[in-house]
Amino acid sequence: MTNLTLDLDRTALVLIDLQNDNVHRDGAYASFGAAAHAEEQQLLTHVGELLDWARTKSVPVVHNHIVSFPGRPFGGRNAPIFRMIGPDSLRLGSWGAQALDGLEARDDEPVLLRNRMSCFNGTPLDSLLRNLGVTDVVVSGVWTNMAVEHTIRDAADHGYRAILPADATSSLSADWQAAAVGYAVTNIAEIVTTADVIAGQRDETV
Repeated sequence: MTNLTLDLDRTALVLIDLQNDNVHRDGAYASFGAAAHAEEQQLLTHVGELLDWARTKSVPVVHNHIVSFPGRPFGGRNAPIFRMIGPDSLRLGSWGAQALDGLEARDDEPVLLRNRMSCFNGTPLDSLLRNLGVTDVVVSGVWTNMAVEHTIRDAADHGYRAILPADATSSLSADWQAAAVGYAVTNIAEIVTTADVIAGQRDETV
């Protein structure tokens, strides 16, 4: 177990794209491998543990959902990932865009909507975290090599300490997961486990 130290008064849990189309067996991207890899990672179990920890410890939780807006290609066609989203997948208001059962936000947990990869792009995430005095962000969700990675990089660039419980993330395959966790974000975030986060204690010297 990593000796992870957390000041819970300055920590937030940022959850990314835990929506039916992205994770569920009946979701739009199950055929891409997303549902199978989420099950392999025990994603829902680990995210549920993080949510219970955050709520018990009064750590703020911010949910982030990626959506497609109907009518026009508002997400853009400049990159393959944006061409993958919509017009029906992750469509605003649809079952596919809804939160997974059991991971719905509570009344005091904002749900930020966007159509970019990073949760800092096109949302008030940075302002919300700074207003709460947050300096450390625990980032969990999908997909590790896409929205999670983008968000971690932006978190670091915004001056936050990024903490990635890798077993509370998933991608389209084990290979994509390994590429992100083993290489892409190794110098960006502290890579830990869900158990490490839950065991983290306040640093009384801070």
